[in-house]
Amino acid sequence: MPRGRKTSFTIHLTPAQRQTLLAWQRATIIPAALARRGRIILLLADGMTITDIAASVGMSRRHTYKWVRRFVQHGMEGLQGQQPYDRRIHPRFLNMSDQNDRDIVS
Repeated sequence: MPRGRKTSFTIHLTPAQRQTLLAWQRATIIPAALARRGRIILLLADGMTITDIAASVGMSRRHTYKWVRRFVQHGMEGLQGQQPYDRRIHPRFLNMSDQNDRDIVS
């Protein structure tokens, strides 16, 4: 008998989404993290609990919830990682350089 609470997330995948996620599991050229995220969604769609999914894929429950939420909000695009923020370029300095360029041109 399964232990733990049932999750409030229910995911119903379209046949195209399921086929894409299954293809990610077999692919050898996509990042492993993307395949792992796809596996989380497949297991949840099959009715597995978040705790069991987290143990199965080797991820914490917190991060498992994070990827499920992203999928619910953004679909397949939500499983792609976000672009890292470049901390070396501060927006304030970008505005200053634009102003300096305007001063040089005028």
